[in-house]
Amino acid sequence: MAPSRALTTAYPPELTIPEVEQLLTTIKDWSIAHGLAVRPPPSLVSAEADPHGVLATTAPITLFPSPFPRVCFEQAQSIQKAYNQLYAAIAQDEEFLEEIVQEILEVDEFIAELWQVHLKVKAEGYIQNLSLGLFRSDYMVHQTNDNDVPVVKQVEFNTIASSFGGLSFQASKLHKHLSITEYPDLTNTIPSSSMDIPPNPSTVSLAKGIVTAFSAYKKQEAPLHPLCVIFLVQSPERNIFDQRHLEYALHDLDPSIPIFRLAFSDILERTSIADTPKRQLLYHHPANNSKIFEAAVVYFRSGYGPSDYPSASSWIARYQLERSNAIKCPTILTQLAGAKKIQQVLATPTPSSTPSVLTRFLPNMPTDEIAKLSATFTNIFPLDSTPAGKQALSLALDPEKCKSYVLKPQREGGGNNTYRSSIPPFLQSLPPSHYKSFILMELITPPPLTNYILRNGVIEQGGVICELGVYGTCLWENGKGGEVLWNEEAGYLLRTKGDKSEEGGVAAGFGSMDSVRLV
Repeated sequence: MAPSRALTTAYPPELTIPEVEQLLTTIKDWSIAHGLAVRPPPSLVSAEADPHGVLATTAPITLFPSPFPRVCFEQAQSIQKAYNQLYAAIAQDEEFLEEIVQEILEVDEFIAELWQVHLKVKAEGYIQNLSLGLFRSDYMVHQTNDNDVPVVKQVEFNTIASSFGGLSFQASKLHKHLSITEYPDLTNTIPSSSMDIPPNPSTVSLAKGIVTAFSAYKKQEAPLHPLCVIFLVQSPERNIFDQRHLEYALHDLDPSIPIFRLAFSDILERTSIADTPKRQLLYHHPANNSKIFEAAVVYFRSGYGPSDYPSASSWIARYQLERSNAIKCPTILTQLAGAKKIQQVLATPTPSSTPSVLTRFLPNMPTDEIAKLSATFTNIFPLDSTPAGKQALSLALDPEKCKSYVLKPQREGGGNNTYRSSIPPFLQSLPPSHYKSFILMELITPPPLTNYILRNGVIEQGGVICELGVYGTCLWENGKGGEVLWNEEAGYLLRTKGDKSEEGGVAAGFGSMDSVRLV
């Protein structure tokens, strides 16, 4: 049933000016008190006004939780462990990844550099046999008309720096708080009992994944130095509170684990490789360089795009991490598994007589379970010399047909995609040899919704589009057929953007935090 049918009254309700002001006061205070916050963007507070970087502001947030079909929410949650298993298997299949990389490395320097680091470590010999994935599978509700049963269709699968697990938990708590303290007192009242906001254990669940990897490393052999976890971050980082929530949850689970934030640009200054056959990654404390820790887990919240590698030394730093004994989240092969080209290969339509490519990675999974994964795919095409690629190029260059598609490069983070009528001129500006580094994805049709969004102190009201992310944690042994040691679904994220916005990344300045109201 469509969300618009499930709610018998207008939602969210029209608000009077005093009601808006009351909600804003509550939200602004609650968000800062609970860390539902980001560092303010330069457009809001200049560096001159905040030279020491001490200010924080409410993260972009909806005033009401957005309606989301229960059947779609449960569908997305139910298949996350299968998705974890799928991408762990893809990361172990070097032959498959090499086939994909070879197609695009000559036109994608970033992918080529990542692959070269992998080959260099492979020649030397990988030391660590375990990989950790903190994944997020992103979906939108697809419903072409009111009479159709809504389903979720996958937007993308994130294998590196899957953010907002910390803030999404707080967003759910905020809306639950408002449903008790504010919504019942509105002129168009919303009874607290009518707000079905599901529990969201994203922060602690993601932290459990890191603790599991830390414990596995600890069991491998006696460490040279006290063990620690490294959060590998960008500097400066506006989304620091999201990361801190995960750090604090990790500390609450096991206070004995030292946790250090390390800027990607400081890897070579703050770390070294032990002169032993195990190549332990050693972290040198910035306040006391003689105090040395052994990194058991390196959790990447950076390193996912070219801007993190401004010089040759950046690639040397990534090589240093990759060749070390630390458990990486992710390894380079796991990062490459999240490339859009992989998603395209999995989702490109094939004749019914052709076996699903998923059976290569999930040979023991029942057919009905594989069908549940395939059901979340939307049509995605290559832009290469294959028949499917030639068909896709025809669609992409057609001034009318292109309006049903989005063009995506092999990049993480918001702001990289090209939509609808912008596709033909964008492609025409590129050499045709570069086309194969993109995929063409059929746009998902979400049901119409409205909401209020608070961003930088200003209220935006109107039509919105929601994107659900389901987190997963997975620890596995490397090598084709390696055993999966830990596999869990780990909470959710709901991001919402105005229906006139093409991108949804909160950190990139496009979307807002939200939470689910099941309908």
